[in-house]
Amino acid sequence: MTQPTSTFSPGQRLGAYARLVRIDRPIGIFLLLWPTLWSLWLAAEGLPDPWVLFVFVAGVVLMRSSGCAINDYADREIDPHVTRTRQRPLAAGQITAQEALAVFALLSLAAFLLVLTLNRLTILLSFAGVALAASYPFMKRFHHLPQVHLGVAFGWAIPMAWTAQTGELPPASIWLLFVANVLWTTAYDTMYAMSDREDDLKIGVKSAAILFGRHDRLATGLLQAGVLLLLVGVGLLSELGPAYYAGLVMAALLAAHEQWLIRDREAGACFHAFLHNNWFGLAVFIGLVIDLALR
Repeated sequence: MTQPTSTFSPGQRLGAYARLVRIDRPIGIFLLLWPTLWSLWLAAEGLPDPWVLFVFVAGVVLMRSSGCAINDYADREIDPHVTRTRQRPLAAGQITAQEALAVFALLSLAAFLLVLTLNRLTILLSFAGVALAASYPFMKRFHHLPQVHLGVAFGWAIPMAWTAQTGELPPASIWLLFVANVLWTTAYDTMYAMSDREDDLKIGVKSAAILFGRHDRLATGLLQAGVLLLLVGVGLLSELGPAYYAGLVMAALLAAHEQWLIRDREAGACFHAFLHNNWFGLAVFIGLVIDLALR
């Protein structure tokens, strides 16, 4: 039987809040952070403005954390029936739905206060970012591609980062980077969904893994190939050099390894492939940083 929330000590409640926002599982922070940093470095053609960098790194942590809170609120009737999520604090009755909403609101407000220190164009773009983050968790009830919605939500930091650094609307190369991130997010979140597919089928929620069915490996592979091609396009439009493309080669090898991990569609291996995408994002970032530093 679930322990009533009123019987928890202050330390236990703090721990429950920390697990609600996944502080113990920072993979989501990294997967949101890498594309943001790609955009910032491209906008600055090297090291970005220190305050802008701080705002976006802190904003990534805050918005990913708030996204976890609203996600658990949206899935509060689903998570108790999924093996991997039934011990989440809201599903386990360690915090209430109202508390989860309050955490979402407070963290989102903190992120918005940071954005208010930036230029007007970035502030305007931030409203769309909050709307995307708040709506994503509900999409699995309406269509089979919530992963695409997540990609748009995660990728919205890309044009925001550009405008924060430059004060101008993003050029074609940055929108190409945005589309690349949508495809990348769709690929790795499909791997994540593959690990939950059996539970999702039982409870009737939708995902790309269910939509793709036996073609899931082919679909994720094509998505990864599309990401790499678009990143090559970003490099050409931005006139980047050999170090950037070396980073893309490393990223391609990492993507191939992820395909090997999901070869048998075993749930644990699919989840590991999802986690492994952190190294893909890092490889692209390192190549970009080195290339810009050598100019």
